[in-house]
Amino acid sequence: MHRILRLLAAGLCLSWGLAPIPLHAALVSKGFRKHSVQETGFLNRWIEVGKANYRYQVYLPEEWRRDDHKLWPVILFLHGRGERGAEGMWQTQIGLPQAIRDHPERWPFIVVMPQCAIDRYWTDHDMLAMAMSTLDQETEEFHGDPNRTYLSGLSLGGYGAWELARQYPKRWAAMAIAAGGIFWSYAPERWQQASTLPAEYAQAIGHTPMWLFHGAEDNVVAPRQDELLYSALKTAGGRVRLWVYQGLKHDCWTRAYGEAELPRWLLQHRRETQEPGPFAERVSIPLHPPSLKLTPAQLDGFAGEYVDKRGLVVVTLFRQGDLLYQKNHYGEIAELAAESPSVLFYPNGSSLTRIAVERDAQGRPVALVLRDDRHEERWERIRSPLRSHSQPE
Repeated sequence: MHRILRLLAAGLCLSWGLAPIPLHAALVSKGFRKHSVQETGFLNRWIEVGKANYRYQVYLPEEWRRDDHKLWPVILFLHGRGERGAEGMWQTQIGLPQAIRDHPERWPFIVVMPQCAIDRYWTDHDMLAMAMSTLDQETEEFHGDPNRTYLSGLSLGGYGAWELARQYPKRWAAMAIAAGGIFWSYAPERWQQASTLPAEYAQAIGHTPMWLFHGAEDNVVAPRQDELLYSALKTAGGRVRLWVYQGLKHDCWTRAYGEAELPRWLLQHRRETQEPGPFAERVSIPLHPPSLKLTPAQLDGFAGEYVDKRGLVVVTLFRQGDLLYQKNHYGEIAELAAESPSVLFYPNGSSLTRIAVERDAQGRPVALVLRDDRHEERWERIRSPLRSHSQPE
């Protein structure tokens, strides 16, 4: 009996020894190294305030580390009316979160993104309290720097940001607000205080730097709101910038958060070293640059087919009268204008897109380089059409 048991034990040991090696063990044996778990990017979070639970998001830069105890700058971002809800994620679709996705290298911040309830407004006391609670929770857990804590919001979130600026003026190193104000669309009676209310906010905010953005044709939040607030802050000796985008309506935030200078400007300010002197700047920014008038011969010089690196025709340029046009490979036609003899833009398209013209030693265009805020493409010219004055068939 004992002999049989010993034989069974030996057989089991042998079978275990011949068992397939687990995949993870095989990978390790081949030199693969297991990556340590790292919490970065957009993270789902929740918080309990009073008797209610709220879902929200926090963004951690890829370089963030839990174990190095480095202090990171923090932005509290308040979204607009259309992103209210309870799922905790809609607020990551536009504005600052979108800018972070486009250019994460520009935004070395912890970004706290609470979500306003669907039937509430950011100016409600409990919503503001919830927003501040999320900021406190994430600042503590993820090593936020109290001296580099910033406030930002757009549209409805701009309303809320102004309230937090007024209630906690010493909390912020700087603030950036797009398409916001203090005369709430759902409380039109506040306009009756237009002669006094801006000064009250300016007095409360003091010297904390503010950068305001507004579309000149905004028909949702009137640009007059920011004009009044700018004047009040300037009169009170505050530090304020107002950029008004010509040709833009309510959505000025895509352009505003896409300004490469904005994150750098925020980081220039620390709560402990505020500059006391007054500063006021108002800038009107055109949607497109003035166009340069080119001769028919210059326009004909651009005419031709341009191909990508695979040899596929991407665009064809042609002249009609005194205008230059582009036809893409889908058959869509768009007008082109000249910012300079070697830089083209779309007068009816994106304000950020530019087409640089490469020339040969004789000054003839040989390639086009399209650049926008996110990428670059180069198209080589292969031939000129026989009739540049007419649209290609």
